[in-house]
Amino acid sequence: MLFKKLGIDLGTANSLVWEVGKGLVLNEPTVVAVAAESKKVLAVGAEAKQMLGRTPEFIYACRPMKDGVIADYEITEAMLRYFIQKSCGRFLFIKPEVMICVPAGVTQVEQKAVVEATVSAGARIVYLIDQPLAAAIGAHIPVAEASGNMIVDVGGGSTEAAIISLGGVVAHRSVRVAGNKIDDAIANFARKKYGLLVGEQTAEEIKMKIGTAIPPEKGETLEVSGRDTLYGLPKTAIISAAEVAEAIQGPLKQILSAVKGVLEETPPELVSDIVDKGIILSGGTALLTNLDKFLSDNLNVAVHIVEEPFLSVVKGTAIALENLEFYKRAIRKS
Repeated sequence: MLFKKLGIDLGTANSLVWEVGKGLVLNEPTVVAVAAESKKVLAVGAEAKQMLGRTPEFIYACRPMKDGVIADYEITEAMLRYFIQKSCGRFLFIKPEVMICVPAGVTQVEQKAVVEATVSAGARIVYLIDQPLAAAIGAHIPVAEASGNMIVDVGGGSTEAAIISLGGVVAHRSVRVAGNKIDDAIANFARKKYGLLVGEQTAEEIKMKIGTAIPPEKGETLEVSGRDTLYGLPKTAIISAAEVAEAIQGPLKQILSAVKGVLEETPPELVSDIVDKGIILSGGTALLTNLDKFLSDNLNVAVHIVEEPFLSVVKGTAIALENLEFYKRAIRKS
């Protein structure tokens, strides 16, 4: 192959790059550190994430993607350039073909921003694919068949719920509620209940260690350190898994509402297929303890977590790029 083909999952929390024929070549947090005055990019990915909440006033670390779409065009372009150069090498003789997944409900303006940023970052041709379809392809669901399949992809910034049949999206709902909003709910709970101010990385750590969608029978706890909201001094609190489960019910119910909304819009023939097969759950936040049981209990439908849910979208993006002719009806070209 004279040129490289890259599938990119440009997520709110993490970005992944899959090179066709090679596999996963990059997995970095979607974070950029920038010099405040010159706007020069100082660090990208894991190095920049370590700076979140720790920078002096002349540097700021930020997430250029918000709720699954571009929030800061220039910084996203610089970040994409870094990802492409790191994946392909700094000196590219032939620019790569790139496919990027976008939320199914993305606007034309948001689509255009993704394409332009990727071309400016060094891509030769840019293709776009709907995120839930990419997740379904990556989960090895037979999307081309005349049978209904339901995929719920819960990432960092958005949740995509979709019914897929005959290679396309029949019905979908996209809500900009996912892992980050769950982190926010945990941070808000710690502040209100314990007067403890914690950063986003600490909130994410709480979610990963004791977070659960259903209150547990065992009283698991975690010691959490932060700043006292009243006195501004260091403070420690013991937070239980049951408290975390209660704190995150708000965003979980919004995710559930989106899934219910899709089922309500689905033709009866396809609903019967979904009852038979169950719902497929993918995305990094699918790993939240008991999220599958929470959805299953409220929907009366079996919910199955895909193998390696964190990788399903980027895998599907790369598979679609490798088989453009087969998926051509579902792909948009720049």
